[in-house]
Amino acid sequence: MDAPTLTDDNELGGLNGVVGFHIRLAHGAVYRHFTETFLDLDLTQKQVSALWLVSEFPGISQIDLGGRLRMDRATTMTIVNRLQEREYLRRERSVSDARKQALYLTDAGQGALAKAKAAIEEHEAWLKGRFTPQETEKLVEMLARIHE
Repeated sequence: MDAPTLTDDNELGGLNGVVGFHIRLAHGAVYRHFTETFLDLDLTQKQVSALWLVSEFPGISQIDLGGRLRMDRATTMTIVNRLQEREYLRRERSVSDARKQALYLTDAGQGALAKAKAAIEEHEAWLKGRFTPQETEKLVEMLARIHE
C-alpha cells in the first residue's frame, strides 16, 4: 500500500479538524516569534506581564499579581524573586495589610518595561498583520472565551 501524497488538503489528515491542534500550532508560532523578538531583553512573557501590571497597579500584592496572571503562588514568587534580584522590582510591606507584600517597579524596571513594550509593539504588529482589525478584535474575543 502506497503512502498518501501530501497536499495542503490532506497533510494533517484528521488533525486538520481538531481545534486544539491548531491552537497548539498557533501558540508555538507566536511563542517562537515572541522569543526571537525578546532575545536581547532576557525577559520571559510572564516576567514582562508582571512588570506591566506592577507598573499599572503600583503597590499590587504578590497574591493579586499572581491571580490576575492566572499563576500559582510558587510561580508568582519565583518570577517576583527573579525580577527583584535583577533590581527591576522592590517589595514593601503593604500599608493596608501587613501580611502582604506590595510590589513597585524600580527605575531599572521602568527602563526594562519600556524596552519590552517596544518589543511587544513589534511582535503585535507581526501578529496583527495576519488579520484585519475586525478579525483581530473577534480573535481576542474568541480566545477570551477559552481562557476566561
